[in-house]
Amino acid sequence: MTGYLGSYATLGLLLLAGVLFLVVAFTANRVLRPARPADPPGKRASYECGLDPVGGDWAQMQIRYYVYAYLYVLFAVEAVFLFPWAVIFDRPGFGLVTVVEMAIFVGVLALGLLYAWRRNILRWT
Repeated sequence: MTGYLGSYATLGLLLLAGVLFLVVAFTANRVLRPARPADPPGKRASYECGLDPVGGDWAQMQIRYYVYAYLYVLFAVEAVFLFPWAVIFDRPGFGLVTVVEMAIFVGVLALGLLYAWRRNILRWT
């Protein structure tokens, strides 16, 4: 398909094929499933690695898990920026300005880590 609207027609056909695929999949699921699915005892019970469940199915989550996950993502993103910079640093045109920029970047991240350390966020209780 060529012309001005050719790419839109291709996109429209792709979207139509995707919707058609979903409709066929859901229809096949409805047609092929059992009329009355079995519901054995314990099917809807909590599952704990093959052991009998202990206690209720609701537990309060500590906020520190989210803080650790956030800090991990923060420093993983730092590594994503540091590695390519370190690989191309020896090429011509990268001089003192580039080192200063990366020092500022690492310094801001270090300030964030220092803040978390001073607020005792990193202490596991």
